[in-house]
Amino acid sequence: MKLNIKIIAFSFLTECWWHLVTMVWTVALSNLVLAVYGFTLITGLPANFLAFYIFFQKIHQRCTPIDVLLFSLTISDLIFLFFLPFRMVEAANMKWTLPYFLCPLSGFIFYSVIANSVLHLTAISVERYLAVAFPIKYKLKRNPRSAVIACVIFSVVSMVHCSIVYIMQYHNYFKPNITDPSKRNSCYEEFTAEQLKILLPFRLELSVVFFCIPFLICCFCYIQCIRILSRLSSVNAKKRYRAIGMALGTLLVFVICFMPFNISHVEGFVTGQSSEWRQPALLTSTLNACLDPFIFYFSSSALRETFKNMLQGLVSSSFVHNEMKSSSEQIAVQTAIASELYR
Repeated sequence: MKLNIKIIAFSFLTECWWHLVTMVWTVALSNLVLAVYGFTLITGLPANFLAFYIFFQKIHQRCTPIDVLLFSLTISDLIFLFFLPFRMVEAANMKWTLPYFLCPLSGFIFYSVIANSVLHLTAISVERYLAVAFPIKYKLKRNPRSAVIACVIFSVVSMVHCSIVYIMQYHNYFKPNITDPSKRNSCYEEFTAEQLKILLPFRLELSVVFFCIPFLICCFCYIQCIRILSRLSSVNAKKRYRAIGMALGTLLVFVICFMPFNISHVEGFVTGQSSEWRQPALLTSTLNACLDPFIFYFSSSALRETFKNMLQGLVSSSFVHNEMKSSSEQIAVQTAIASELYR
């Protein structure tokens, strides 16, 4: 029985993988994509809304550069989550059935937000490094306005770089063979040889600018932070553990969400064609929106305090409910005994 279940599960995953790399919609593939997108939406939306509420209050009270960066990253994740249902509709129908202008728009938002998230995570790592390595100088010179300017620049750079998605898909700039959107089985997946001649080098540039360089910067900054904090005897263990947690969380997001997709860009440039596993790699990128709140938790004391209070409130309310239930049961038992005695 167990062997049959394993065989069925293996066959299901193999079928999903094959159709995912070829981007041929099947029921199994549709269910897999919906499961990943649904998990991201269900977990990411409430977590990012909570972070948005906390950071919005904090930047109006005592604003710091890290608060601005985290608030901007939260907005970026929420925009991503708001457009994710368009992809879910495509997966549910197993083809693009929405108005065609939403196809390039959703693709543009999808890729722009991924690039924007990478830049924000890199800026957060640099900010943490400066705060640890040069605490006095940084505290005197830090300015939230600089963080706001940086966030605006990140958004503009991301949108400009990813505008090719909108140009290629909506304006038909490269004259693809399939111009009728109703004949397409998926959005932004079918390219001609002329398109790939421009698209593959562009993807390589994206992987260098929006992954390789930021990843190296993050590794350097967080390794230095951990090294410096480990040498300071005055730093308590909790602060050291939070720094390690933030570093591991950020690097985990890079490895799980961004690395596979960008490696597929490099392979595509080398082979001269789109990588067969580019779509599975892109599927993991959506998890970024639900993993970012873990970074928020280690970065913001206000978020940690709010989360702690929420857990305490849930535990206390559950305890009170159980106590009231137990008391009511005891009263009911005593009443039943009394009625039997005085019958």
